Amino acid sequence: MKTVVITGAAGFLGSHLADRMLSEGYRVVGIDNLITGDLKNLEHLKSDTRFEFLEHDVTTYTSVKGAVDCILHFASPASPIDYLKIPIQTLKVGSLGTHNLLGMAKEKKARFMIASTSEVYGDPLEHPQSETYNGNVNAIGPRGVYDEAKRFQESMTMAYHRVHQLDTRIARIFNTYGPRMRLNDGRVIPAFIGQILRGEPLTVFGDGSQTRSFCFVDDLVEGIFRLLSASYHLPVNLGNPHETTILEFAKELLELTESKSEIQFEPLPVDDPLKRQPDISLAQELLGWKPETARREGLAKTIAYFRQLSPEELRHKEHRTFN
Repeated sequence: MKTVVITGAAGFLGSHLADRMLSEGYRVVGIDNLITGDLKNLEHLKSDTRFEFLEHDVTTYTSVKGAVDCILHFASPASPIDYLKIPIQTLKVGSLGTHNLLGMAKEKKARFMIASTSEVYGDPLEHPQSETYNGNVNAIGPRGVYDEAKRFQESMTMAYHRVHQLDTRIARIFNTYGPRMRLNDGRVIPAFIGQILRGEPLTVFGDGSQTRSFCFVDDLVEGIFRLLSASYHLPVNLGNPHETTILEFAKELLELTESKSEIQFEPLPVDDPLKRQPDISLAQELLGWKPETARREGLAKTIAYFRQLSPEELRHKEHRTFN
């Protein structure tokens, strides 16, 4: 039985990846320091003998016993509310954490994948964004701690590939949503849904003309698995190319939930990207992959997940600072 190590395993994406790798016949070692992850995302795996969880901070020395075939480094605060609160930890997991795990991959002769992000493109001057675009990032702005952690992560991964011939993969992930997101993580979809469920106004920054492209988590996990199985070492965009404005999206959610909430406009934050849309032609050609889940279908599943949260969880409001 092959073994995969998944960092950030108690997070939104990490827990879905653990499910997928178990379904593919892998033994899974999940690592998380629980700084933003939640063990309830892994509760359903407690009785699975093929799953092992380690509470550990990967910015310190990291290793596991026995053979390892793949390492998926998905540990990182991933929402503005988190990385603005813990900026140093965000930088450390992208730098020190990546270095430690690349060292383990070298020792174990394991395939290594990082979860990079569309944020490496910053507030893009090229639209849609292709992998050849080098980005427009403000390194010292409030968002820079996340953007630069991921850009460094990509550089370090490529250095290990070139110097040590490590078998590496780089997934550039665009906005993703689905069950197991934290209601209070500050990102636009859980923020809007939380406001709707509490009967509050929906907060839209600026005039709402900024765009995002939302990919359902099942589609993203399929793309990640195909990339892991492919033989390609440069970055690959994974996301949904269907672009929508934040204002259009807010109205869509209100219609879908039959909510009477109003829309409330607030000033546009510093460095909030005005456009975000992936060019996924490489993923289509290389992996035969594109998202298959219609947004209304994915949103219905996500809303259903949030509806079953306890009243106490629903009352826990987020302070959203970016779309």
